[in-house]
Amino acid sequence: MYLSECGQIVAEKWQKSFEIRSELFCDAFVIMPNHIHAILRIENPAIIVETPGRASNDADDPYLETHGRASLHGNDTNPRVGRDGNGAAYREPKSISSFVAGFKSAVTARINTLRHTQGTAVWQTRFHDHVIRDYEECRRIGAYIDGNIENWKDDPYYI
Repeated sequence: MYLSECGQIVAEKWQKSFEIRSELFCDAFVIMPNHIHAILRIENPAIIVETPGRASNDADDPYLETHGRASLHGNDTNPRVGRDGNGAAYREPKSISSFVAGFKSAVTARINTLRHTQGTAVWQTRFHDHVIRDYEECRRIGAYIDGNIENWKDDPYYI
């Protein structure tokens, strides 16, 4: 995959994300023309993993999956998004949502500066995350990420 100038910004900000967050590590990733796939490893058990309608790191739940929002807009039901004393929305620090929101924000600012399009959305508001529970699942997802480039021509958004 040859990255466009915008793709290079995504790659730069992705790498920078792990330089500034000591609790997060990226084990695999691929930047595609219209999305990114990654396996993140969290080395701090205090970090929050969001699940639909609750926060959890429950090892008894065999399949935790969310379709989280990186944006705070319209997300008052998310328990990791609260209101401060003045009613302003905030995101729980060191949460997956906080990480994704910060990454998307940094990329959006750079791309909009490049394009001279301040305030224009670059990302969709939602993201998909899934807690990987065992080695086999990690291997399978890693293989999917590694093969994503070869499958791009079959993507409905392939140009």
